[in-house]
Amino acid sequence: MNRAGAMTNEEAMAWVIRTRDPAFTDWDGFTVWLESDPANAEAYDVLMAADADLDAIIPPEPVAMPVPANDVGVPQRRPLRWIGGGAIAAALVAAVSVGMMNRADIYTVTTRPGETRSIALDDGTRIEVNGGTRLRLDRNDTRFAALDSGEAAFTVRHDAADPFRVTVGKAVFEDAGTVFNIVHTAGAVRIGVSEGEVIYNPGAEAISLPAGRGLTDDAQGLRVMDVAPAAVASWRQGRLVYANAAVSDISDDIGRSLGIALRTTPGARAMRFTGTIRLDRDPARFFAGAAPLMGLSAVRQGDTWLLKEGDGPQS
Repeated sequence: MNRAGAMTNEEAMAWVIRTRDPAFTDWDGFTVWLESDPANAEAYDVLMAADADLDAIIPPEPVAMPVPANDVGVPQRRPLRWIGGGAIAAALVAAVSVGMMNRADIYTVTTRPGETRSIALDDGTRIEVNGGTRLRLDRNDTRFAALDSGEAAFTVRHDAADPFRVTVGKAVFEDAGTVFNIVHTAGAVRIGVSEGEVIYNPGAEAISLPAGRGLTDDAQGLRVMDVAPAAVASWRQGRLVYANAAVSDISDDIGRSLGIALRTTPGARAMRFTGTIRLDRDPARFFAGAAPLMGLSAVRQGDTWLLKEGDGPQS
């Protein structure tokens, strides 16, 4: 483990011990730490997965000795069991052999490329999950979701006193009575809002995204743009709607929605497209219509399809 990883584990263990204490109140500070780096939440979840074993690992508090009558003050309680930190840390690490996210309250929803799911939360919120997606939810907090990868559409029941938040990498999206769609890939985060309003990073940039607005954060930076509300999460209606979108993003969307392996040539990736693409589960039929529409051609190469420049015949 590198130095950064060791430091993250040390911080996570400190937070595990603190949050287990009944007197703990610094939830705001804990939230800031969790959201500052995805690795923090992962390390904390791994340690908390062994929560049931901690009492057997960490020795109980010693009984306080009586204070002689002529002594001033009261005996000081040991701070949050953070005694013999090295030994306890070693015991914790040794005990945590289970995988990340095995906590009973946190669960993960995953879909294969081409598969979709619909999730109804107890608070009235509905989440529709597109293919190739990994989403984390909390049974004890229906106002939380973490989109680790893929795409999901959220129809949120608004509660001003308890806003729904979606963490996406280091970003946080907070609803204000909203229908929105988020895409999270290795290199980018995209959101489009069709109803209500979303706040991007309320504790930092606090960018307001009302209906008809979208945001992209990728290698080119952070950008806000107009979007057609009807185009947001259009994959649910079997179509993909774009306005000057990069073919690199479109190819990701196609692969996720249809469950096919898709590559693009550098020239094709750099092209842009405006229009509507109808989804079809038959790849040959789909590309026969979609590729020429984008000014491209599609070539089948075994189990993979290649999108390239030119609108020649499909094969």
